[in-house]
Amino acid sequence: MGDYIKISPRTVLLVIWDILATYAALTLAAYGTRQSYSIFASTDFLFLFGIMAAINVAAFMAFRLYNSLWEYASTSELLQLLYATAIGMFAGALVHFVAGPRLPIRVYFVAWVLLLFFTGGARFAFRFARRSKGIINKRPPSYDRKRTLIIGAGETGSLTINRMVEGDYAMQGLPVVAIDDDPSKVGHRIHGIKVMGTTENILELVGRYDIEQIVVAIPSAEAADRRRIYDICIQTNCHLLTLPNVRELSMDELDGVRLREVDLTDLLSREEIVLNTRLVSGYLAGKTVLITGGGGSIGSELARQVATVAPARIVIFDSYENTAYELELEMRDRYEDIEFVIEIGSVRDFERLEAVFAKYRPDVVFHAAAHKHVPLMEANPREAVLNNIFGTFNTACLADRFGVASFIFISTDKAVNPSSVMGATKRMGEMIVQDFAQSSKTCFSAVRFGNVLGSHGSVIPMFRRQIAEGGPVTVTHPDITRYFMTIPEASRLVVQAGGMAEGGEIFILDMGEQVRIMDLARNMIRLSGLVPDVDIKIKTVGLRPGEKLYEELLMDCEKTQQTPVKSILVSTGETVSHSEVANKLRELEAVLDKNAETIKSCLSVQVPTYRPEQME
Repeated sequence: MGDYIKISPRTVLLVIWDILATYAALTLAAYGTRQSYSIFASTDFLFLFGIMAAINVAAFMAFRLYNSLWEYASTSELLQLLYATAIGMFAGALVHFVAGPRLPIRVYFVAWVLLLFFTGGARFAFRFARRSKGIINKRPPSYDRKRTLIIGAGETGSLTINRMVEGDYAMQGLPVVAIDDDPSKVGHRIHGIKVMGTTENILELVGRYDIEQIVVAIPSAEAADRRRIYDICIQTNCHLLTLPNVRELSMDELDGVRLREVDLTDLLSREEIVLNTRLVSGYLAGKTVLITGGGGSIGSELARQVATVAPARIVIFDSYENTAYELELEMRDRYEDIEFVIEIGSVRDFERLEAVFAKYRPDVVFHAAAHKHVPLMEANPREAVLNNIFGTFNTACLADRFGVASFIFISTDKAVNPSSVMGATKRMGEMIVQDFAQSSKTCFSAVRFGNVLGSHGSVIPMFRRQIAEGGPVTVTHPDITRYFMTIPEASRLVVQAGGMAEGGEIFILDMGEQVRIMDLARNMIRLSGLVPDVDIKIKTVGLRPGEKLYEELLMDCEKTQQTPVKSILVSTGETVSHSEVANKLRELEAVLDKNAETIKSCLSVQVPTYRPEQME
């Protein structure tokens, strides 16, 4: 969590209490030390006390005492309070000695003791109140509570253990042992539960204590550490749970914190990418944004991300009405101040698309509409060419004609040295965008990234369905690998790349390391509480038409340069001339009425890096 204060009713009350406590402590200290006459005879005493109160509140903020979880306060919170009050009183005394009437040192000392009592008493009252509430409302825990190991002995782990001990149904489990990678915590107890080791001892402790459930309570850990810990945990076949970082929640939200299942996103996630609003707001705020394919998994998430920087209007253009309608209901509920419009149509229909451009005059276009399913496009190359190539050309033409400021084309890693029709058509789309960028006043750019977790047609939903049906889980090749990124992460990076574009770039998102699909399948089975190859069989079925063994993000002729956003690179590869692109489009248009093999053959000529017969 950052060093900021979450404003809540409780925070406001604590600030008011601390101000009053400062005045009360100084007043009582003056009377108790027989200095009341000399102090209160000064007309400046209220001002001096006010300075002390302001300094104390600032000290409490510095020590994050307005964010601490006082329901679960322990010695560490008491020490923080001790330091904050001492530093605040000392700093206030220095200001008094410089700025005005000086109080005797014994007044400050007595006032500090009283302030510690007043402020500490108010805060620890939250702990006593919760403890009393827990005793009154405590229900007998069920006999099937799972023996639980808690990973993390910090604030989140403390909350988890305490609520489990109290029988909280939102934190079901029987805490048996805890671990933490901080050596200073090993050997200590948290609410009676001993910290028995570090994450290196997970497998040993699971066996020694007959652990059935593991709760990962280290949400503030770096992504690499979380992945390492999850990799160990899934080997145990224990029920895996986690919970959000309690320091990111306001005090009033704590009672709603619940354990949740660890999912695939947790296993594959990297450091969270936060949308840089300063970078993107300039080209999106107050503007009309058109998203083609806006009802799809990427298009809909783009709409959500764009909405956070206050555009005037978002226009969703999609051929499938159901998902577009669901998105419309969601967005109108969440963003009443943004005009949200659905237009049904295909990017292949130039006249329909032209009518939409003429009606809304978009300032920014995110072109996400495409046929993306690799095997289906192998069987239907004509549709892939019409939609992914000529649909892109139609949209780019209209963006140029209607003076759109920014045009961002959503590409894919499958466009690099493509072995599939889908990848080849996306590579051709990149060429079209780069061609327009050379002569248009519109800023044209493309963003290239890999697979997104949970998107329509991806392997993740298929694996979930196969596991639910009892298997087998089908993997095309034991060594096949893919890049993966979450849908929100990919969409944030696309929006940020659009803010950096100057024209003609192909932005490449940092996809991290490739993931073996076989490992992915095994982990998904384990997360379901099952044992791979025992409860659920894994079957190798062979590579599908057009499928590569591994994906690439750069072609041989391409190099990259770093951008201001560390997760985004930009390609410095060669562009194709306008005459070449025009000729390629004519050649492709001429074979649209031919058979599939003829279309693929023509596509391989227009996209030289495409090899339709390439199968690893």
